[in-house]
Amino acid sequence: MRVFVTGASGHLGSAVVPELLEAGHQVVGLARSDKSAAALTAAGAEVHRGDLDDLDGLAAAAAAADGVIHLAFKHDAMFAGDFDSAVAADLRAIRTLGDALAGTGKPLVTTSGTMLLAFAGLEGAATEAEALDAGPRIDAENAAVALAERGIRSSVIRLAPTVHSTLDHNGFIPTLISIARANGVAAYIGDGANRWPAVHTLDAAHLYRLALESAPPGSRLHAVDDQGIPFREIAEAIGRQMNLPVVSIPSTQADAHFGFLSAPAMADNPSSSALTRDLLGWKPVQPGLIDDLGQGHYFDVPATTPR
Repeated sequence: MRVFVTGASGHLGSAVVPELLEAGHQVVGLARSDKSAAALTAAGAEVHRGDLDDLDGLAAAAAAADGVIHLAFKHDAMFAGDFDSAVAADLRAIRTLGDALAGTGKPLVTTSGTMLLAFAGLEGAATEAEALDAGPRIDAENAAVALAERGIRSSVIRLAPTVHSTLDHNGFIPTLISIARANGVAAYIGDGANRWPAVHTLDAAHLYRLALESAPPGSRLHAVDDQGIPFREIAEAIGRQMNLPVVSIPSTQADAHFGFLSAPAMADNPSSSALTRDLLGWKPVQPGLIDDLGQGHYFDVPATTPR
């Protein structure tokens, strides 16, 4: 299968592209810079130059492919405080890719997150059956699912908030490490019993391939291995590796300590992937988050600066 991948040189893309190539697929990766293009070429993929604002280019690349995996998101804009424009660009891209694939029966795999369900007042672990009516990124998720009605084998993968591995340089875990380094403590809020799900990058990449190859139209899937790790345990694992005190802070200090991560740091987001595992036969095999933190690679070099 000839697969067009957006975000092909990013954290997830750098695992998804090899996963696809090793399975015998051809990959065309979207690259917005010379550095990204060189990385894709070195990996054995073809390069399509452009970005999420080049809607004509996205449409042409999708139309020439046998399937599409959409990983790209304007994280730079989001971290700069312009979340609305990043969300709008993602929705435009999904609609554009959908228009290009309509009526073909080809697969389109897009990306969302389990954290979107954390503030919905759900009881127990969130499942793939949960869906919200509207909201930032939720609109894009719903638009992708609705493409099944237009003759597209669409699916959405909700990623756990912590997608961890040696490939993770700018995600929540490196940011938490930077925050701990800057403040001299590894902190959690209150009793730290709120839970974060997690998945290893390589396990997530494998799920993207399975979804591309066989997910039914309109599927919502969960890339979740650890169903819910208490945030306190994440802080403790960071504190052990950095030889820092582990402390509880009140919610009134969350913004000052965690910055843009204050709301996620308080969120309780246990999430199940049982339906995904049954549907696609997905079986995570990589280390869980706490074991991965114990391997030390996150602490070998200075982590990212808190945003």
